[in-house]
Amino acid sequence: MLLGITSALALSAAVIFFVTSNVVLTGAYAAGLIVLLIGVVLVERMGAETAGTELAVPDWSVTVAAIEKQGEAIAITDRANRLVCANTGFVSAFGATSSPPAMPFERPALEQLSKLTREAWRDGAASSGAVYAGKGVQWAISAERAGRGDDHLIWRFVRENTDHRDLLSELDLTGPLGEVLSRAGIEAAITAADGVVRSVSAGFAERASGDPAATLAGQNFASLLRADDRDRIFFAREGRGGTPQTLIDVPLSEPSQAGTTPGPDDGASLMLLVDSGVGIGSVWGSGPDGAGQAGVAQLEALLAQLPLGLAMTDRDGRFLFGNDAFLRSVERADHGLPAFPTDLVTREDKAALSDAVRRHGRGPATSGDMAVRLTGSPDEPVSLGLAGVRGLGEAAVLLSLADSSEETQLKRQVAQATKMQAVGQLAGGVAHDFNNVLTAVIGTCDLMLLRHTPGDSDYDDIQQIRANSNRAASLTRQLLAFSRQQTLRPEILQLPDVISEVGPLIKRLLGEKIGYYVQHDRNLGAVRADPQQLEQVIMNLAVNARDAINTKGAHGKIQGKVPGKAPVEGRISLLTRSLQSKETIKLGTEVLPAADYTVLIVQDNGGGIPAQVLPKLFEPFFTTKEQGKGTGLGLSTVYGIIKQSGGFIFADNVTTPSGRVIGARFTIYFPVHHGEAPRRVEVVDPVGSSEWSKGGRILLVEDEDMVRIVAERALSRAGYQITACPGGEEGLAAIATGDDFDLILSDVVMPGMDGPAMVREIREQRPDVPVLFMSGYAEEALRSEIDIPDMHFIAKPFSVAAISDKVGAVMRAAKSAEKLAD
Repeated sequence: MLLGITSALALSAAVIFFVTSNVVLTGAYAAGLIVLLIGVVLVERMGAETAGTELAVPDWSVTVAAIEKQGEAIAITDRANRLVCANTGFVSAFGATSSPPAMPFERPALEQLSKLTREAWRDGAASSGAVYAGKGVQWAISAERAGRGDDHLIWRFVRENTDHRDLLSELDLTGPLGEVLSRAGIEAAITAADGVVRSVSAGFAERASGDPAATLAGQNFASLLRADDRDRIFFAREGRGGTPQTLIDVPLSEPSQAGTTPGPDDGASLMLLVDSGVGIGSVWGSGPDGAGQAGVAQLEALLAQLPLGLAMTDRDGRFLFGNDAFLRSVERADHGLPAFPTDLVTREDKAALSDAVRRHGRGPATSGDMAVRLTGSPDEPVSLGLAGVRGLGEAAVLLSLADSSEETQLKRQVAQATKMQAVGQLAGGVAHDFNNVLTAVIGTCDLMLLRHTPGDSDYDDIQQIRANSNRAASLTRQLLAFSRQQTLRPEILQLPDVISEVGPLIKRLLGEKIGYYVQHDRNLGAVRADPQQLEQVIMNLAVNARDAINTKGAHGKIQGKVPGKAPVEGRISLLTRSLQSKETIKLGTEVLPAADYTVLIVQDNGGGIPAQVLPKLFEPFFTTKEQGKGTGLGLSTVYGIIKQSGGFIFADNVTTPSGRVIGARFTIYFPVHHGEAPRRVEVVDPVGSSEWSKGGRILLVEDEDMVRIVAERALSRAGYQITACPGGEEGLAAIATGDDFDLILSDVVMPGMDGPAMVREIREQRPDVPVLFMSGYAEEALRSEIDIPDMHFIAKPFSVAAISDKVGAVMRAAKSAEKLAD
């Protein structure tokens, strides 16, 4: 090829000389051709050298394909022990960065590889027995020299066998395996040969330390347990209050052979702690439909007979069963159990109950109780007992709730009575202060009327103010009646007599569309009560029954018509019954003491009383009527009068056997009065101040300026000489001056020294001076608290005429007593 190119170049130079006959031009052309020829020769030689070099480098992809062999890890290294080529098995087992003899083996195995490398370079081939690489893996390793210059080693690694130490790499107690074991009442841990914990399940960690996320690695396994004098094993944290455990030691590796180096996992064990009794009558870990429910069914049949309310849930909080007593306690006897216990409590208690069930279900077999509020009675907390249960195949939680419906009712009644007493004290105090204001208003109106005659422009206005003030005074009397602080004048009487007296008035109030029915029992006992107040009780209850019938209609209307009258649409019944002491005991209520009672029942066939209204029925100012159509003091007044008379009152609904409400019923129990009836004291008509012509000196002590001014002006107009003082200390100072008073007129409750304390001081100097107390509180309450002889009382508010007449009567009685003494 080179010769042909040279000939072509020489021929082209001859052509140039023949055409041009120019030696210089021909020479220049020939020189250029020579340079070009030399360059071509050099390039050709360089290309040949490059081609020779590429042929010398082996194609390793072909080599990798050639050494790819299933079940063997093969690698090729050069004299510098650098990895040149490796198959997939080698890379998967050791990684792409490993190069024999520098392998990720433990120190004894690395020493064996180093020795094997020296022998292979020296002898051309070498092999070893089983080399323990760690983690329970052993390899059979061989090395062989290869290549044109024997400058490479071909390594072959064959996995020889896998012993029990492989289990350690496969056991993961922190995963699903540990959860399954814990759910069956089995807690697990892996320990080393020296008893040090390597890993534990979450259930083991929770029972041993209280924290399910704790690893406990590095701790001594034995320190987490304790044994009692009977060699029973417990978790040290739970103590004897926990469940006894059965310890099972499962070795995870075989003992090291003699003459071999022991591995780090030699002597490792799987420690299983099983709750005593797990699996009795059931299969561990059986599902809801498996044999594990056999134990639950047996327990359900047993607990169903107990009077205590018991229910059981699984560890996830789902109800398994509940006996009849539990269903009654949670007011679901007709509906059955819901899916979860949290469906029984109010929204605020759901999270706490869910946590408690989960804690008792997954923790030790402990017990406790917590206060929850049921959806049926959210205002009344109940105590719910919880206990972790083992021995039924899977952990469960036992819930206990006493059927305390009667106790709950009693607590409700006691709470209602306590609340009514507190409200009564408040109402009494308000009525007392309001009576002072009304005394001033009514007295001022009386004084103004003395200066006006009928027909004056202001006379009618003053009368209107006085009438409204008297109406307000009646409201305060109702408050005092509710608070049991009004002045009663009880008598020994028969209930039928009072009912007959008030009967005509009730008929007029009911009208023609509502029937009135009265029935009396025989042998009724006499009762001690104020007849006027008792009439007010009957009237209030009858009016309420009438309003209930008119508002909500009547159930079971009475058929038939009376000639000339409208058809009867409702009925109100007044019944009297005699209740003996033994019959009272049969009622089973602790509110009503065992005694003989005369019972008054007021019943209607209206719409009944709503359940949410019953607890508030006797509270003052509570009414279900429209705004402006009731003060809310009717039933509260009834309650106060009955209580002050020593009786009891209950309200409920009248229902049919099917449970339909057909009316309301008020039942009043009056204790029967035993013994002779006291003789009635003849009331002497008070003598007016006009008949007391001689007048007298009166010490007036009152802290309320308005009341003091009205009383002073009223008595001054009646001819008395008045010395007014704003307090008890000033009253004593007036006595100390030596003035001779015919009467002490004083308020009871005053700041500083009150009226009774002042009177006691005065009586030490003047034991015969008469005393007249004025107060907005009840006379009986004051007489029981004030032990002062020859004491008289006038209730606030009073008029000008009333205070004048009362003072005149007291002074006349005192003068009469002096004459008799002489």
